[in-house]
Amino acid sequence: MEETVSFTRMDEGTYEDYQLLDRKYRGHTEALPDEVFVMLKRLGGDRIGYKIDRYQHSLQTATRALRDGADEETVVVALLHDVGDILAPENHADIAAGILKPYISVDNHWLVKNHAIFQGYFFWHHLGADRNAREQFRGHPMFERTAAFCEKWDQTSFDPNYDTLPLEAFEPMVRRIFARPPFEYAK
Repeated sequence: MEETVSFTRMDEGTYEDYQLLDRKYRGHTEALPDEVFVMLKRLGGDRIGYKIDRYQHSLQTATRALRDGADEETVVVALLHDVGDILAPENHADIAAGILKPYISVDNHWLVKNHAIFQGYFFWHHLGADRNAREQFRGHPMFERTAAFCEKWDQTSFDPNYDTLPLEAFEPMVRRIFARPPFEYAK
């Protein structure tokens, strides 16, 4: 039988109850990279009109970042920037940013959270939307870096002929990032 707490209301919990929950929670967070890999792999299969599926797009974006010499954290952000698309296509960047927030820098969190608006520069005008919506962030310290992320890696990563690295090339990086103690601002 599974060990459980003694309470049915949190305000009735004991020190021992919360020590038990802490142990179980740590096991849950240690499994987070595997859960993220499952979400990432679920982006595979359906191309939804593109020449490659979103899983290959994610791998390709990370491959481009790695080959351009990006630091490990940025490569992981490139790999996981669209992981929220499986759950929330309209605000996928918020989902990805929420997953990554405790483990990445404030700058990379801003980048992943806002990349969808910056990516819109390349196609929103074809859909009747404002391709320059990113201009609302002009002057922000991460504006140029986020624009470059989209220009060099994200919007170019729909090529079925690109020599894309497999997930196994990125797994150790993802595990290292998620093994970090949470950044102080995330608490």
